[in-house]
Parts: sequence; C-alpha cells; structure tokens
Amino acid sequence: MATPLPEIASTLAAQLVAELQRRGGHDAAALVPMDGYHLDNAELDALGQRHEKGAPHTFDAAGFAGLVRAVRTQMDALRYPLFDRVQDKTLPDAGQLSPDVPIVVFEGNYLLLQRPHWSDLRDLFDLTVMLSVPMEVLRDRLVARWLAHGLPNDQAVIRAESNDIPNAQLVIANSAPADMTIGSVSLAETQER
Repeated sequence: MATPLPEIASTLAAQLVAELQRRGGHDAAALVPMDGYHLDNAELDALGQRHEKGAPHTFDAAGFAGLVRAVRTQMDALRYPLFDRVQDKTLPDAGQLSPDVPIVVFEGNYLLLQRPHWSDLRDLFDLTVMLSVPMEVLRDRLVARWLAHGLPNDQAVIRAESNDIPNAQLVIANSAPADMTIGSVSLAETQER
C-alpha cells in the first residue's frame, strides 16, 4: 500500500491486516512497514541529511527490496527492522515474519516510486494499492501530524512544507501505476471501521 500520506496508509494497512486476521486467524496476514529501513540518525548526520529524514534517499531502499525478495522465497522465519517514532530510531530485528503467513501487506510511501532500488519492488508485489489524497488535504493532515508530535504550529507548517510536501509531490509525479487507487479517506473514517 503506497501513499504520499504516511499515517493514513499505516492505519488502513493495519486495519486490513486486522480484518484478515479476524477472518482467518492470527497467521492469516502480517503487516511489514518500510519505516524500519530509515537510515540511522548518526548516518544521516554524517551525510548532512538529517533535515531530509523521510525522503527516499534517507532509507535503505536496497535493504527493503532485499526483504521483499526474501519474503517471496522464505523457508524460515525472517527478522526485519521496525521504526520507533517515540525514540526516533530504527530497532534492528524487532519484527519477525513466519513463513506460514500467506498474505503480507507491505506499507510505505515509496513502494511504487520509479527510482533506483525502489523501482525494483513493483514486480515483487501481487497487488499494489495507491491512496490518492488532494494536496490541500495532504498538507493539512501533515501539519496536524507534526502538531500531534508536539511541534508548535509554525514549526509543524515548516516541517510539512519543507520536507513532507516535496516528498509527497515526488511520489505523486514519479510512481508506477498501482493496480488499484483508493480516494481520500479521513482518519476518522478509518477509525470508525
């Protein structure tokens, strides 16, 4: 599931997996987010790119593509990194995926992006879904996201407009077509379902 709006995709992907598990049991489906492949803050600092954290080049895209390939051929349990937003850091090997799980939902902004390593992913997915959100709605939601993380209004607006919106525009302009596109969904709608 790809989208220029991270929190909505995460919410919808998690709800999809929860529903599949409700219908088929805990091992019916699993969610694997790309967020665990954020480059470490120390590495971003060394590259002078921490202020760009969240942009495509601030992820280990090749590592994530390797995980997706491994899932398709796995015979044993796989471990993968998760991202802890509170600590703002990647937790190596925090996620585990059993080879018995028949449906794996990958979630992230850049899963259909036509850039090196990211573009390798498209053919590895059985079904792709893109969430389409009008830019003005996207901006409001991104600012609200940063406000919820404790930033003052002026900093939330700057953060959204200087990094998140350009990343979203990149996704919109440079993603491969998805098998399915879903229109804008409000966060309240996803929480009601």
